[in-house]
Amino acid sequence: MGFQITLDGRVLKTQGKKQLLCRTEKQAQIVAAEWDAQIDEIKPEEMPCTRLMNVACEMTPANRPELIAEFRKYCETDLLCYRTAEPRDLTERQETEWQPVLDWVAGLYGIALAVTDGLTALPQPESSLNAGANFATDLDDVALTLLLHFTASFGSAILALAVLTEHLSVDRAFSLSKLDEIFQNERWGEDDEAIANNAALLRELEALSKLI
Repeated sequence: MGFQITLDGRVLKTQGKKQLLCRTEKQAQIVAAEWDAQIDEIKPEEMPCTRLMNVACEMTPANRPELIAEFRKYCETDLLCYRTAEPRDLTERQETEWQPVLDWVAGLYGIALAVTDGLTALPQPESSLNAGANFATDLDDVALTLLLHFTASFGSAILALAVLTEHLSVDRAFSLSKLDEIFQNERWGEDDEAIANNAALLRELEALSKLI
């Protein structure tokens, strides 16, 4: 059961004609607000929460094992675990900014991941990978869908987990995921197209975070 949404007296359905049910009233209100904001034509690109709820209702229930395995796979090669050897000031920034997040997730969720400055994949403890999978397993369909979307967007399972549990804001996690890029921009200047793309992605992620 859940909260349904009606638009002009008609129950909102997914693209596959399933009733779009939200787990909480807050989620239903967010999706309804996206539809209310559509004036002359429906613009799906302006409705990130509706799109995600469609996926959560249509795709996630039948694909939970694969999604959990995908999250576990991201934990194996998490962005925060791979540091640069040079330049040293970037290495130090990675240690300062990233390590506290890894320490937090290890202490609270048992996902203790090793770090390296090498180029080859670093084996991670099975117990930690299983802890990551267990975290994902315990989520409902909407939260699991959010987790995987955040993970792909940040390139980091750990940053996604931190946002989903509200340990980090979306803005903070996004900045951490772009740490290397920010460092290079400080040295060589920013690219206008990259700025625009990052801003658009951040807006989407901030909108989606309201579903938490």
